[in-house]
Amino acid sequence: MINLDTHMLVHALEGTLTKPERALMAGTPWGIAAIVLWELAKLNQLGRIRFDLSEVGIQRNLKAIHVWPLDADVALASTRLDFRGDPADELIAATSVVHRIPLLTRDGVIRKSKVVPLA
Repeated sequence: MINLDTHMLVHALEGTLTKPERALMAGTPWGIAAIVLWELAKLNQLGRIRFDLSEVGIQRNLKAIHVWPLDADVALASTRLDFRGDPADELIAATSVVHRIPLLTRDGVIRKSKVVPLA
């Protein structure tokens, strides 16, 4: 299993992953932190992505992806990270820490973390 941050999921749904990213994700089940769904809705509302959660095809794709809940363990882990950033990014990273699942991200701040397991 691999945890995708919001932008990696957007790239996957839009077909704009790099070749190494596609190779890393191939044959591996995908998961996302629950807050990613909120971020997708907000990105659509702001006109920053071309699809929305009400589209049948998007709903079908999202049903195939595991969603980790935002719970007390994730909230607490988000306060113990070795970086500070966007709260949603912190919750996504903390989800990987709590569930010991590698995170696939292009975010340079998160990629410098010594705490977050990275893909």
